[in-house]
Amino acid sequence: MKRLQPKATTMVLLLLCLMYFITYVDRVNISTAAGQFKTELGLSNTQLGFIFSAFAYPYVVFQFIGGWVSDRFGAKRTLIACALIWAIATTLTGLAGGFGTLVAARLLLGLGEGATFPASTSAMASWVRRDKRGMAQGITHSSARLGNAVAPMLVLALMTAFDWRFAFYLLGALSFGWLVLWYVTYTEKPADHPRITEKEIQSLPPPRVRPVEAPGTWARLYRRLLPVSAVYFCYNWILWLMLDWMPLYFMHSFHLNIKKAVIFTSGVFVAGVFGDLVGGLVSDRLLRRTGNLKLARSYLVAFCMTMTGLSLIPVVLIHDPIYSLVFLAAAMFFNEMNVGPMWAIPMDVAYDRSGTASGIMSGTGFTAAIVSPVVAGFVVDRLGNWNVTFMLSIGVMACGVLLTFIMKPDVPFVAHLRRTTGSSLPEHAGHEATLPLVDKR
Repeated sequence: MKRLQPKATTMVLLLLCLMYFITYVDRVNISTAAGQFKTELGLSNTQLGFIFSAFAYPYVVFQFIGGWVSDRFGAKRTLIACALIWAIATTLTGLAGGFGTLVAARLLLGLGEGATFPASTSAMASWVRRDKRGMAQGITHSSARLGNAVAPMLVLALMTAFDWRFAFYLLGALSFGWLVLWYVTYTEKPADHPRITEKEIQSLPPPRVRPVEAPGTWARLYRRLLPVSAVYFCYNWILWLMLDWMPLYFMHSFHLNIKKAVIFTSGVFVAGVFGDLVGGLVSDRLLRRTGNLKLARSYLVAFCMTMTGLSLIPVVLIHDPIYSLVFLAAAMFFNEMNVGPMWAIPMDVAYDRSGTASGIMSGTGFTAAIVSPVVAGFVVDRLGNWNVTFMLSIGVMACGVLLTFIMKPDVPFVAHLRRTTGSSLPEHAGHEATLPLVDKR
């Protein structure tokens, strides 16, 4: 029986995959339910855009705060607090009675989920080998995209059997269940896990040193990661356009009923699942074969963003639901290939501060989730079609491609110790033990 039990490192990764799945179901279920509650509550497309984007305001703030908190107090306690808040928020969404209460519930959800990904990255920095970081980020984010793909069908089934409110009650209960699993399974230090083996411990990075912040360290790290954050903004622009608006896009552009629109939307999101997996695996394979972080991270992202932009051109030129499905799925696939290499960069650049670094990248980049849904709703209300929205997105991708060449994932961030004797000594906070990465086969 012991041989059938997964390794401790595998268990931690599986728990994080489950969390990513649940959090994305909880954050995108609103777009499917909107088809029912929009009429019931008398909401406009512009109001829907604000409801969709309300999640992002606290989410952005708590990306920054949550990353630092997870580095300072540990991923276990951080994620327990997060899960409690987002589970309550999901349940309260089902109780909403209008525009104001829906916005309030989404704000609370953003607060709860804001620290989740930076805290997870902080956990992965300790629990995942350096040359498997892209894979780990890719597989966890593919679970998030699986949540995207499952959410429309799951919410539709619950809405059909009961109503849209019951869907949120059930999903809230699922979130509470994950909280219990995380509490009883995860340990902050891999060596403390009761089922970890010596072989697993030896394969993992050295224990991280809790950062001792010198004045100005956070600001220096923010400036160092600004190009990375800008590229991540471009990625999020496309992602949140699709997450929030795809069901209504297919319904309004091609006059599909909600069932067909959900099937088409799920097809787009399934492509993202594979994109996450492929991007992470390709990034790690390039790193092992060449030892070149620029190639494995920056140049791969530039290629993927180029292909994302090119995939959107036929969507503008050809007005057909099947062609739109195929090319939007292609855009989702290539856009999601960016995730593995992008989320590995904060660990490459600032190992001991990986939670803070990933929070900076994600928090800054996630501001696109505030802008993109509102811009899309406004343009559709004014112009009545989606072409301008997709053309804007192509331009955003072009900017992202140019920015990839100044990310510098191969240059570690070097912090400084707090002044103790009148001098500031270098602390190699962004460094870790060098591992043999080049595949000699």
